[in-house]
Amino acid sequence: MNIGNDLALIENVTFDEMSLGQSARLTRTLREEDIQLFAVMSGDVNPAHVDPEYARDSMFHEVIGHGMWGGSLISTVLGTMLPGPGTIYLNQSLRFCRPVGLGDQLTISVTVKEKHAEKRRVIFDCLAVNHRGEKVISGTAEVLAPADKIRRPRISMPSVTLNNRAARLERLLDKVIDLPPLALAVVHPCDEQSLRGALMARDLGIASPILVAPLAKLHALAEQYGFSLDGCQLVDVAHSHAAAEVAVQLARAGTAQALMKGSLHTDELMHEVVRKDGGLRTERRVSHVFVLDVPHHPRPLLITDAAINLAPDLETKADIARNAIELAHALGIPDPRVAILAAVETINARMPATLDAAALCKMAERGQIVGGRLDGPLAFDNAISLAAARTKGISSAVAGQADILLVPNLEAGNMLAKQLEYLGDALAAGVVLGARVPMVLTSRADSAETRVASTAVAQLMAQAQRQLAAAA
Repeated sequence: MNIGNDLALIENVTFDEMSLGQSARLTRTLREEDIQLFAVMSGDVNPAHVDPEYARDSMFHEVIGHGMWGGSLISTVLGTMLPGPGTIYLNQSLRFCRPVGLGDQLTISVTVKEKHAEKRRVIFDCLAVNHRGEKVISGTAEVLAPADKIRRPRISMPSVTLNNRAARLERLLDKVIDLPPLALAVVHPCDEQSLRGALMARDLGIASPILVAPLAKLHALAEQYGFSLDGCQLVDVAHSHAAAEVAVQLARAGTAQALMKGSLHTDELMHEVVRKDGGLRTERRVSHVFVLDVPHHPRPLLITDAAINLAPDLETKADIARNAIELAHALGIPDPRVAILAAVETINARMPATLDAAALCKMAERGQIVGGRLDGPLAFDNAISLAAARTKGISSAVAGQADILLVPNLEAGNMLAKQLEYLGDALAAGVVLGARVPMVLTSRADSAETRVASTAVAQLMAQAQRQLAAAA
């Protein structure tokens, strides 16, 4: 006799109801999330389970599940099916016969082997086999079976979302691991987070910081937080405005390959960057791009412009698109999909954003914007969700799978990016493009982690610019 299970109820089998040979079983497939959850819960971070690079060189040549993950499934059957609620675990022996790999399906069964009336002791044979019919775990369990019938509503457990920010940052840093350190002029890093971010980038080998700041203030800050300035070039200036001016001069001279904003106002730095005499202007309009790694979204999202251009006109939006497409190429996205956002997905003469979207698409069609595929106007849901796009009958190469979200104005972009960062726990990086060198333009509230991620993005863009210059 096999025990079934009503999904809405949990019911036990009492000692008197049990018979020799009676069994119950369940089937589970090992997923990556199962391994991660078990490691978090137990603290067992043996690299055989959580480090694919290590596992490739192990005796099994792949990541394998924790042995006790399978053992815990035996406990699940005993505690929820046979005997079920009211069971007291006394003893368990397990023999692990072979490993369980990702995607392996285990069938766990427990079978009544012995019944002992004193204290209602029951001995079970326990077995786990994989989908190939191979024995994975065997053993026996001894329990005290319940005397009274229990039938209860099955409690609905909360869903668990895994979010590993460190792993997401690591994926970004892996893209720059083989690149030379970026000569990074850090403009007035006179607060903890801006200095910490620059020094973290130094320690990770992705930047060689040039710290442009009043040295007395800089040394005092380093002493306060126990930071070492070893390996950094120090440039003494009187104040933040002078720091911006000198940093731009370093970039013009080729000494600095990128700039990073420290504890000064954005306008103070951008004034020096965009000035006609002695700045870093090019023929391209300067714009900002957020690069967001959003949990459970299958690809990075680039949002632009959310920091520089308040209410861009059509020509400015065209440059914003061109800048973002070039960054997407540097990030390894060869044919980025650009969704031009509006509140609706139809053209409405009273909504200028929809008219701009239509014009930008026609510009791309005529070769005025190249390197990516454009579509718009698209509402946010239609841009990132295939299901939403299909529901509204939108069929295009961009809808539902956008890489770049080109927003109508700065306010819309800033709110969208910050919502994803603070409510969606996205890992955010930000970079300014269109000037002679990329600029890390983080908020004064941004963490050191965000500054490091932004530095990695700037490093990729600087490398792409060097390659283009060499090919020209």
